[in-house]
Amino acid sequence: MSPEFLWYIPNTVEPGHRGDDTKDGWGTLDFSTELARAAEDHGWGGALIGTGWGRPDTFTVATALAARTTTFKPLVAVRPGYWRPAHFASAAATLDRLSGGRLLINIVSGLDNGGAYGDGQGDPARRYDRTKEFLQLVRRLWTEENVTFRGEFFGVEGSTLSPRPFGADDGRTPRLYFGGASEAAERVSATEADVQLFWGEPLEGVAERIDRLRSLSAILGRTHAPLEFGLRITTLVRDTTEQAWHDAEAKVARMADRSGSLLSGPRRRAVGQRRLHDLAERGEVLDSCLYTAPGRFGGGGAGTTWLVGSPDDVATALRRYGELGITHFVLSDTPYKPEVVRIGDQLLGRLRERVPN
Repeated sequence: MSPEFLWYIPNTVEPGHRGDDTKDGWGTLDFSTELARAAEDHGWGGALIGTGWGRPDTFTVATALAARTTTFKPLVAVRPGYWRPAHFASAAATLDRLSGGRLLINIVSGLDNGGAYGDGQGDPARRYDRTKEFLQLVRRLWTEENVTFRGEFFGVEGSTLSPRPFGADDGRTPRLYFGGASEAAERVSATEADVQLFWGEPLEGVAERIDRLRSLSAILGRTHAPLEFGLRITTLVRDTTEQAWHDAEAKVARMADRSGSLLSGPRRRAVGQRRLHDLAERGEVLDSCLYTAPGRFGGGGAGTTWLVGSPDDVATALRRYGELGITHFVLSDTPYKPEVVRIGDQLLGRLRERVPN
């Protein structure tokens, strides 16, 4: 299997996302299109498009970007509580058909301001139960006719989609990415997702989770194609190792000036985020070049840990994840517009030559 390399489009109206000092354009179609076209022109398969209440609607943005690009694959982040499954299945099938099969989906079950859009499901365990049911119903709607489904959370009667996803007659549907480190989340991935996304943990932790998910897939009787694995992480790449670390430390110093240390305060509730914050207690640099300091000063999610170094340093680190079974890489750094070019040009050629298939 050839590896997939995706960038990240922040999709926010507020400037300053993860320290990006760009002042104008946030939340506009032109700004997002520039990022998508730069990704397309510099070796990326597409980009993850962020989601959250109070941000531009992710699916609308993805549709506009698909219309303005040729090969760009939008990895659209969506929440089951924001969408009803039949509405989502129809919208996704339509965009996938119109774009010639370019749609990718990232299902998000993490906490959000659900009350603002009428989602009353707040219990984490029940959220994952609902996510599992959402995925099961969406798959049926993409692949079957006259679907009747009566679940605990969702139901449809005699439902048939038109159009179907691109290539549905040959068994193809949009690929479903999913994240989460809790036991409940891993049970959803093991049975219903196509790709499990990991944050930037050390190799040892990722290897352990891959082994556990493969075992869970067998124990729980997975019926889909084997689960694949992806990595979502910040990559700070410079011409030399020395320059990369100089710039990384300077960026973290600016983060510290703005926010102060967060390690002594309350930890975020998500299991995966707690795992990342705990890494800082093991050391500032883990494996060859995994930098944990950003998480002490406000870095969250993919910004909590960074791979730092020259193109060869970071390529070597990513190849080691590839050797564990990672085949999907969602990378980014800020400022987004110059870094999509720099990292695409300096890193992707190395990875495509040498990442194991």
